[in-house]
Amino acid sequence: MDTRNPSAPPRAQSAPADSASRTRPHGGGITHDNTRHTTRFVVIGNHLVQHKELSLLAIGLSCHLQSLPTGAGADIKSLAARFPEGPTRIAAALRELEAHGYLRRERHRTETGRIVTRTVSCNQPTAGRRCEPAHTGCPPAKRTPPPPRRTGHKALPAVPQPGSKAPALLQTALDLLADLRRRDARLLLSATDTAHLVPGVAAWLERDIAPSAVRHALTADLPDEPLHRPAALLAHRLADRLPPPPPFRTPSAAVPPPRLSLQNCDGCDRGFRAPESEDRCRDCRAVAAAA
Repeated sequence: MDTRNPSAPPRAQSAPADSASRTRPHGGGITHDNTRHTTRFVVIGNHLVQHKELSLLAIGLSCHLQSLPTGAGADIKSLAARFPEGPTRIAAALRELEAHGYLRRERHRTETGRIVTRTVSCNQPTAGRRCEPAHTGCPPAKRTPPPPRRTGHKALPAVPQPGSKAPALLQTALDLLADLRRRDARLLLSATDTAHLVPGVAAWLERDIAPSAVRHALTADLPDEPLHRPAALLAHRLADRLPPPPPFRTPSAAVPPPRLSLQNCDGCDRGFRAPESEDRCRDCRAVAAAA
């Protein structure tokens, strides 16, 4: 009767101390006062709201996105206008959701040729991403390893070169590039990137394009998402949208002044040149005017 089972644990095993969902002793922990919803609700999976890797901001943002009707604004500007977190934190949360399969962004070309980004909210993680459910029975999926991070950037696209290297022309191009960040904070350029872009802007100015028109061509219809390499985008636009040279204009020939005929003065008989309406030389006209 005193034989003991050697495989039996000496006492009950407690839940890990770092488990947020374990039951608290002595009646502590959360309780629920639930009312059944019949209208205006959305079903959210526990694999999202109890996710072990997503931040609280990312979880809440995904819940908000899943509650939106199709076609509602879900870009960074719209979300930053709706919530107080600001565009930087919202962009980071969107990247979290995209990395874990709860969000994907697709680029589409409209009938007018403009490229727009559509945000697709997924209530289940997409294939190749892992669910992290808490007691929901969601089968874990094999995680796809992230691609290796590049240590350096690709070279910037080539830009047009001006025919003239006049200092005033290059300075105007430099001032135009430095002013772009006042119109869009994402267009803050480094000194190296600016030096690469200056000849391209000078080539536009050299073709009789006003600085305001160059500025509009570089900043109009920018994508809503963050610009990871603004200098590459500007270099592409400078080369892709370069206007043709202005039409050649033949300089007008200078008209020579009329040649006056030589005649004799009626007062002093001295020869002088003057229009045919004058019959006296300058000196005789001055004497007549004084008299």
